[in-house]
Amino acid sequence: MSLHYLDWLIMGGYFVALVRIGFFRSGSIKENQNEFILSGRRLSLPGFIATLVTTWYGAILGIGENTYLHGIQTWFIFALPYYVFAAIYAVWVANQVRQQKQFSIPDHFRKSYGKTTGIISAVLILFLSSPAPYILSMGVLLQFIFGIKLGWALIISTVYSVAYVYNGGFRAVVRTDYFQFILMFLGFGFLFIFLWRSAVSPFELFRGLPAIHTQPLGGHSLQYVLVWFFIALWTIVDPGFFQRCAAAESPEIARKGILISIGFWFVFDCLTIITGLYAFILVIPESPIMSFPVMAAEVLPPILLGLFLVGIFATIMSTIDSFCLINAITLGRDILWRIQASKTKRYPTPFIKEGLVITAFLSIVLAFSLPSVVMLFYTLGSILIPGLILPFLFALNRKKVSEDLANLWVVLPVLVSFIWVLVSKINDTILWNIEPFYPGMAVSIFLSIFIIKK
Repeated sequence: MSLHYLDWLIMGGYFVALVRIGFFRSGSIKENQNEFILSGRRLSLPGFIATLVTTWYGAILGIGENTYLHGIQTWFIFALPYYVFAAIYAVWVANQVRQQKQFSIPDHFRKSYGKTTGIISAVLILFLSSPAPYILSMGVLLQFIFGIKLGWALIISTVYSVAYVYNGGFRAVVRTDYFQFILMFLGFGFLFIFLWRSAVSPFELFRGLPAIHTQPLGGHSLQYVLVWFFIALWTIVDPGFFQRCAAAESPEIARKGILISIGFWFVFDCLTIITGLYAFILVIPESPIMSFPVMAAEVLPPILLGLFLVGIFATIMSTIDSFCLINAITLGRDILWRIQASKTKRYPTPFIKEGLVITAFLSIVLAFSLPSVVMLFYTLGSILIPGLILPFLFALNRKKVSEDLANLWVVLPVLVSFIWVLVSKINDTILWNIEPFYPGMAVSIFLSIFIIKK
C-alpha cells in the first residue's frame, strides 16, 4: 500500500500515543484484583460509554466484507439484534450485575451451582471471548499496509496490545478506549463526508445498488438471518458487558451507559454500512475483507487517509486489548486460580497475568487457523450460547439448582449444537435444514422447564 509520508507520521503518532496513554499514564497494578479486573468499581459514565462502544467493533473488516457482499443485510444481523438485547440487558440485567458485586460470569455460576459448574462455564466463555479473530483482522491489516509476513503481523498485533494491559489491567483499557473512541468516529466520519461530496449522495447510492444489496435477507434464507438475531443473545452472556457493568460506579451508570451506547452504535453502524455500500460501487478489492482500506486508499487525500487508517486500527485494537484481558481473567482467575485456590496463598492477579501471556500465545496460534471471521462468530455463537444463556439468567436471579443438574444444563445444549455442526460439516449440508442453534436452545429450554417444575 503506497502512503504519503504524512500518513506514516499520523500512524506513527497513533502508536506512540497509545503506548504513552496505556502503559505510562495508567501505571502498574500489583496484587489487587478489584483494581486490576474492575478498576476499583469506579468506572464513570463517560468511561463506561467509551469502553463499551469501542469494544463492540473489533470485527470491522468483517463488517466491510459482509456489506460488500450482502448489502444492508449487515445492519439486520450485526446491528439491530444487538440494540434489542443490549436494551434488554440495560433494563433487566445491568442492575443485578452491579448489585451482586461478582468479578466475572463464572463467579455467578460458581455461587449458584457449585465449583465444577463455574469452571465449565469459564471454559465455554474462554472460547466465546477469544481475541483471536480480532488479532487476525489486525494482522491482515498490518500485512496489507506494511507488506510484512502475516506471522510477524500477528505477533506485533498481540504483543503491542497485551503490553499495557499486563501493566495496568482494566484501567489501561479504559484510558486507551477514550482515545480510540474519538479516532474511530473521526476516521469513518471523514470518509463518509468525503464520499458524499466527491461521489454521489447516499440516496443516489441506494438507488443504484442491485436488488440483493437493498434487501434485509441479502440473498440468504429467513432462517439464516433469524439465527443471527438469536445469536445476538450473546450480549446477555458477553463478558465485556458484564465487566463494564460490574465496574460501574453505580447500577444507574451501568443502565444509562448501555442505553446511550446504543445511540453511538447506531451512528457508527450507519457510517460503516453506508461506506461499505460505497465500496461496492467504487472498488474491486482482491478480497472483500479489505474493501474499507482499499477504497480509502483510492479516494482519500494524504492526512485524511492516515486518519482513516488509525481509525481502523483503533476500532480493532480497542477490542483486542479488552478481550485479551477478559480471556486472561477467565483462564488465570476463573480456571487456574480456582482449581488451586485451596492449595495456594497467591492472589488471583499473578494468575491473570500468567493467563494473559498464555492467551497471547494461543491467540496467535489460533489466528493462523481461522476461517472467515463472520462464520467463526456464527459457529461459536450457535454452539456456545444455548448452554450459557438460561443458566446465567437463573444464576442472576439467585435460583438454586443442584450441581449435577446444572452441569447437565450447561453441557448438554452445547454438545447437541456441536454434534449438529459436526454432522452438517461431514454431510456438507445443514442437518434437516435446521440451523444448529435451534436444537441446542430447544434442549436448554426443555431442561429449564424440568428444573422449574422440579
